Amino acid sequence: MAREKLCLGIDIGSSSIKMCVLKGGGGIYTLRHVGRIELPSDAIVDGSIMNAVQISESMTELARSLGIKNKDAAIAISGHSVIIKKISFPRMSAQELERAVIGEAEQYIPFDIQDVYMDVQIVNENASQQGYMDVVLVAAKKDVVNEYTQVVRDAGFEPVICDVDPFAMETAFLQNYAVSPSTSMALIDMGAAKTSINVVSRGVSCFTRDLPWGGNHVTEEIQKRTGISRSDAEQIKRGLRLADDPDAVVFAMNAACETVADEIQRTFDFFSATATDPPPSVIYLFGGGANLSALQKALATHSRLPVEIADPFHRITIPQNNMNAVAELGPAATTAVGLALRYPGDS
Repeated sequence: MAREKLCLGIDIGSSSIKMCVLKGGGGIYTLRHVGRIELPSDAIVDGSIMNAVQISESMTELARSLGIKNKDAAIAISGHSVIIKKISFPRMSAQELERAVIGEAEQYIPFDIQDVYMDVQIVNENASQQGYMDVVLVAAKKDVVNEYTQVVRDAGFEPVICDVDPFAMETAFLQNYAVSPSTSMALIDMGAAKTSINVVSRGVSCFTRDLPWGGNHVTEEIQKRTGISRSDAEQIKRGLRLADDPDAVVFAMNAACETVADEIQRTFDFFSATATDPPPSVIYLFGGGANLSALQKALATHSRLPVEIADPFHRITIPQNNMNAVAELGPAATTAVGLALRYPGDS
């Protein structure tokens, strides 16, 4: 039997909502709809929904403008409300693992177990320690998950998948790029308010971390150095207008991106010192910040690794009527694409 239709991917970011609908399967997909609508700066603060009505109305407006009919939606959350841990367990069945995780979870999760939703996935049945397997434990605070699912329902959609941003990014990447079993790579998504890092080794995620700096940090640095308004600084950052003092803008962007690149390298150093998996040999950049040449240069300098801008539509057929939207969104569509690759009922 044919599978159900793919989900509508809804990426609820701190500065905008992105939606994506794909059709197809088996690794061959065609883009049907993709688009973005901006949000007020105070709609989502530090990952918490502050204006649910505005977000739901924006979601409805975007879906209507794109002609989206899908109701089953996949969403993602991230930030301090989400804990992702790679753990080794003695080899056991999936059912036994679920019971074992409940008994062990408290030592890995800094929240009351009653206050979180938990999921666990076997990622390597043959860990480096004989007789053990590697699993990924994901815990998300119930109140945050419920906030996000409710705004989606208020917009007229049914959230059937709740993922986390680093894994949605990974899904989009694995659809679009061939991965060598012997290669480790860093997937980095710079959004408006944060930067997500996902180290993928042997085709599976082995380390994730969110940093509290994103594109807003660059905008704020431009604003501080030049004395212009936030909206003007944002337009200059995006290349939508010229700066009156280009030297000050270049200095500001370099300073902000150096901060982010330094923290990313610290994360790589921590990973190399604590993980058994090999360190990344290449960096792929996603998100709205991927197009910042200052970030690309700073990362290459700090990490001494090749840095590539990832294309979330690299192996997805794009009809002519969607070309402009894809060109406008680019790497910023990554999470929405990753979510749009999910089916209702996926684990």
